Amino acid sequence: MAARDSHEDSAALSIYIDEMSPSIDPRIAAVAPDFRALSIVVESGALVDGARAGQELELAYRAVARTEPAWAAAHIEAWAEAFRRFGAKPQRTPCSAEALRKRVLRDGALPRVNPVVDLYNAISLRFAVPVGGENLDAYAGRPLLTIATGAEDFDTMKDGQPAVEHPEPGEVVWRDDRAVTCRRWNWRQGVRTRLGADARRMWFILESLGPMPLEALHEAGGALGDGLRAMMPAARIEATLISASAG
Repeated sequence: MAARDSHEDSAALSIYIDEMSPSIDPRIAAVAPDFRALSIVVESGALVDGARAGQELELAYRAVARTEPAWAAAHIEAWAEAFRRFGAKPQRTPCSAEALRKRVLRDGALPRVNPVVDLYNAISLRFAVPVGGENLDAYAGRPLLTIATGAEDFDTMKDGQPAVEHPEPGEVVWRDDRAVTCRRWNWRQGVRTRLGADARRMWFILESLGPMPLEALHEAGGALGDGLRAMMPAARIEATLISASAG
């Protein structure tokens, strides 16, 4: 059998990206009209350098403690305000970037998960931006950012056991055709689509609001891509900018 060339691989990935491109409910614009995000799809290769993620985390810890971006505090506060608009209490359930930063400032480090998750946590810390990573092969249909009715299922763990919860009516959630995949926008990811380092197709979403400069969002996406390529040289990566205003 003849090997596929890089053009065929790129074309196949582009078709897959079109099929799995995330969509945004138009109602999200009322909650955060300045919402924009980088959607990054990765067709992974073999993991050859898991140590890269640990190095990135160490750099991120120092950045949080000493040299955070000038706009970081305003960006975190903008997320807190967005959460309040849909009824969440950010002091209890903060956005993922704030939760990570608080934990590092309190404990000095984060528990290691796996090299891919450790890498995107490092990017989140360095750039004060919520970053999610999902296993696209576990998805039923494409990701959708929407407003929950409250009837949707959300699979999680409670007291060490699998459990099913339901979002609050009006809560901003990511979901697919089956169920909610992330509650309170980017607060807690579900179990079914959880990302492992051995996933074949990965989806990352870097979510920003107005105080984060657009060039900083692209810089964060570039840093994530560089880290993934260093760990998985055969990976193919494509990024797309999406926004609430575009629907």
